[in-house]
Amino acid sequence: MSTTILDDLAARGLIRDSTDIDDLRRRMGEGPISLYCGFDPTADSLHIGHLVPLLLLRRFQDAGHRPIALAGGATGMVGDPSGRSAERNLLDGPTLNHNVDAVAVQLRSFLRFEGDLQPGDASALLVDNRDWTEGVGVLEFLRDVGKHVTVGTMLGKESVRARLAGDQGISFTEFSYMLLQANDFYELHTRHGCELQVGGSDQWGNITAGIDLIRRRVGAPAHGLTVPLVTRADGAKFGKTDDGAVWLDPARTLPYELHQYFVNVDDQDVERFLLQLTLVAVDDVAAVMAEHASAPEQRLAQNRLADEVCNLVHGSDATERARLAATGLFGSEAPTAAVLDALRGIVPETSVSAGTLVGGESLVDALEATGLCSSRGDARRTIAGGGVRVNGQRVGTEVMALPDEAVVGGRFVLLQKGKRQRHLLLIEDPVDGPVDGPTV
Repeated sequence: MSTTILDDLAARGLIRDSTDIDDLRRRMGEGPISLYCGFDPTADSLHIGHLVPLLLLRRFQDAGHRPIALAGGATGMVGDPSGRSAERNLLDGPTLNHNVDAVAVQLRSFLRFEGDLQPGDASALLVDNRDWTEGVGVLEFLRDVGKHVTVGTMLGKESVRARLAGDQGISFTEFSYMLLQANDFYELHTRHGCELQVGGSDQWGNITAGIDLIRRRVGAPAHGLTVPLVTRADGAKFGKTDDGAVWLDPARTLPYELHQYFVNVDDQDVERFLLQLTLVAVDDVAAVMAEHASAPEQRLAQNRLADEVCNLVHGSDATERARLAATGLFGSEAPTAAVLDALRGIVPETSVSAGTLVGGESLVDALEATGLCSSRGDARRTIAGGGVRVNGQRVGTEVMALPDEAVVGGRFVLLQKGKRQRHLLLIEDPVDGPVDGPTV
């Protein structure tokens, strides 16, 4: 028996809840199915917690089905209570429009649309639920949607029960979110023949509400499937760092930072993340883990995970720069110009003229110019204490001038104070090759 998309999802641990799975399997055996997943634009970027549902759409498209990505301009105005203990702040119109546009760009980067299709592909569709919501009056909505959903059904949903049991309660606005999402499924069913809604496990109540609405209004069958919410073995929330969320937008989270996040995941998490956050085949993941087990200190699985995720989110060029940057920060060999160039935007940089750092204390001048040291005296004391490195190499305690070979590629010098403070000197008037004497 050939492996189906549902078999692959099960092997990856990606099926949490579903309607009758055998009935869904039977329907998919009859031909391609249209499915959708919604993404509310509560920010102007998705984060890595969205990767599982994003890749779920991609997996279905790779298997020949038609994915519909929904940017929730309407539902984003209300806010989903699922997984939250307090009311969301409502977004104003311009902010919402900006967020929808930004999220739409990210959704497009994961799926294939007209003009970018492969053999056997069904073109993905990108929609905004404002298209069928904004013009609907409240009385019309209550008549056509509200009358089909009982309050008892809504109160039985886990997301609603949890909020009612908490101190904050739930507003009517967020309470009505379920109706809006149920209507989305109905509209996509009638407009585009959508038969399956997918999402995170916290969406199960909203998904089943949509299935029930379709059944009541048009008497047609529909299906639902959820994936587990990604968690970390240490109990910390996946996708969070000390500085906040790990975003897909490179302006919010640098590709290097995203790459490093996955390089540093725990051994207990790495196989699951390879299965659920990448497109690496299940058998190939097993091979990666077998190789990793032979030398776990080399973090082979983590590096493969980081490369795969960074490729998906930012492309291979950004992944290569992230790897080069890590070499410049943590490697033991003298950095190349390409390595130091990859550090731009990751470590602070200061542009200087080659002629400004001349003399027997050019290293002292550089440390002061970059702000690594507060004064020339501070710079001399730091050097004397052995706390300075140039291009990763510790300088002698008596060395006050930059080494002859300091300028890499005629353009860069990487200075380091202590274990963590680094600063890149960018030479505005590049020189050719190593510099003679103390001159930079």
